[in-house]
Amino acid sequence: MHLLDLRCSECDHAHPADVWQSLCTACHAPLSARYDLEAAGAALRDGAHRRRPKGMWRWRELLPLPAGEEPVTLGEGDTPLLEAPRLAADLGVARLTVKDEALNPTGSFKARGMSAAVTMARHLGATTLCAPSAGNAGGALAAYGARAGIPVVLALPTDVPRSHRLEGEVHGATVHFVEGTIADCGRFLAGKRARDEDGAGAWTDLSTLKEPWRLEGKKTMGLELAEQLGGELPDAILYPTGGGTGLLGLAKAFDEMRTIGLLPADRPLPRLYAIQAAGCAPIVNALVAREDEARVPDAPHTVASGLRVPTPVAHRWILRAVRESGGGGLAIEDGELVEGSDRIARREGIFSAPEGGALVAALARLLASGAIERSEHVLLLSTGTGLKYGECWEPGHPLCPPEEGRR
Repeated sequence: MHLLDLRCSECDHAHPADVWQSLCTACHAPLSARYDLEAAGAALRDGAHRRRPKGMWRWRELLPLPAGEEPVTLGEGDTPLLEAPRLAADLGVARLTVKDEALNPTGSFKARGMSAAVTMARHLGATTLCAPSAGNAGGALAAYGARAGIPVVLALPTDVPRSHRLEGEVHGATVHFVEGTIADCGRFLAGKRARDEDGAGAWTDLSTLKEPWRLEGKKTMGLELAEQLGGELPDAILYPTGGGTGLLGLAKAFDEMRTIGLLPADRPLPRLYAIQAAGCAPIVNALVAREDEARVPDAPHTVASGLRVPTPVAHRWILRAVRESGGGGLAIEDGELVEGSDRIARREGIFSAPEGGALVAALARLLASGAIERSEHVLLLSTGTGLKYGECWEPGHPLCPPEEGRR
């Protein structure tokens, strides 16, 4: 393993990686894993990862896999990169590709992060795993906890889609339902931990970016993308941003690959666009206002449960990553999210969750405004399957797209 230590994303304070860490002990910002990139690069430039079985763990030189340890895996990673020529023609962009994360176990990109985090939690002696979740992360944690044989406790909003409820329960997790958002779930879980845990069975918290390992799993999306495109990265990437771990993972992957020589140093990296729901857009609002910190929106709401994150833990880090890439952000109304999912399904056969549908609507606007040139290559990072939101397409649902006019 080439892991060196953990560094604070704000003050660069170093933390050891051989004990479970949460936020920085100096400033309470999220931590990020640091590797011996010279040693890792030697193996990867030699193509070691290409000689291993498919899946995200073939990139083990850039992942936290302790020597002699087998990962907790369900076969996550190596999701398809799909050309989308019909939708590209509709929108009027030269090239459009879709990284379809619905093909992961549990139906979303959350499988990547939970595989890495549960692997490290097991290695470091966790006895119970817990997390608040808007839906997909909780289902993934329940599945990987079951795979590892470690009990899981989840807190979910009461109004998450039914499939998210079932996913946690069917994998054996203890699931608590809380009125409000994922932030309210986090507060509930913190109180429950204080009341229920004891020294013999402390709970290990896998909340988004309150631990460093989920980021490492999400990073593999960027590693795969660069490999799938032969190092010719897209000009722009649109990413549905809730907690923002995947967006930060892409930036980290590209930076590490360029440092070790797997990406050319003289070519620009993709511009990153954070796409959020209009009813919960703290990152976009901060970008528009040119502020360095995100503010909690009033009455956060959206049908896309993965986007209803009113207080992203890494908000300052996310804002820096977007700005440093030369990208930006856009907020999309709920009706447009579902219409976007409908449009990409009918044009390309990709049934994306409303989080991914937001990207279709956002791209149309970014092209119309000139923020993205029509001659460019654009990638949509579709984070999960629309099957988990099937009720949105049932007749009578207020957001169900009308049959007339659907294309």
